[in-house]
Amino acid sequence: MNRRNFLTLTLIFLLIAMIPQIAFADPLTDSLGQILNPSGDPKSTVDTVKLFIILTVLSLAPSFLILTTCFTRIIVVLSFLRNALGTQQSPPNQILIGLALFLTFFVMQPTYSRVMNEAVTPFLEDEINQEEAFERASIPMKEFMLKETREKDLALFLRTSGKDNVDDPMDLSLTTIVPAFAISELRMAFSMGFIIYIPFLVIDMVVASILMSMGMFMLPPVMISLPFKILLFVLVDGWYLVVESLLKSLI
Repeated sequence: MNRRNFLTLTLIFLLIAMIPQIAFADPLTDSLGQILNPSGDPKSTVDTVKLFIILTVLSLAPSFLILTTCFTRIIVVLSFLRNALGTQQSPPNQILIGLALFLTFFVMQPTYSRVMNEAVTPFLEDEINQEEAFERASIPMKEFMLKETREKDLALFLRTSGKDNVDDPMDLSLTTIVPAFAISELRMAFSMGFIIYIPFLVIDMVVASILMSMGMFMLPPVMISLPFKILLFVLVDGWYLVVESLLKSLI
């Protein structure tokens, strides 16, 4: 072990040894108390804890957005569409993600409105506690996810977790519904992506056959088929058809 590695390990061990002293130091405890309750009022402490809870939920928002909404289906279908066109980075990722986000908000608006009216607003007005707010918020989300989830996927996670079957799927926990919903969304997205691929694949095959029959082996077929695929996509109003198919599969 050289001198640099030895000094690094020594510094790490010193920091680990200082953690208990830092954690239980009175000045730090007093400072934390001043942050949580600067006025000494218990209600102020409760408001601060609520603020921390809201910030924690916001930090987990991307995971909830991806796994509990239709965002997964939309972004995967749009990615398949771009690959089928063969335009590489056009449209850019930012545009696809932005379009997927706004389509997600459009589809999820009724569900989120129920969550806001039935759970978030009463909780912020101190009408219900945290546990009741979570239970109320989970009901609309479960209804949306169960509507798009296959029974086969739910049975998979129930069987794997060793839990008994339930009469009402709403009694299942989110830890069972969310992964089942995610794989159901991926299956649907890949099915739609396959259907989108077919017409563009036919164009590629026709162009490749024509070039081979003409003896143009050194000319890449993609270079010739790309303008025809874009032209076909524009003539049939492809973006309208793709978005319409996505919305009809979700609403």
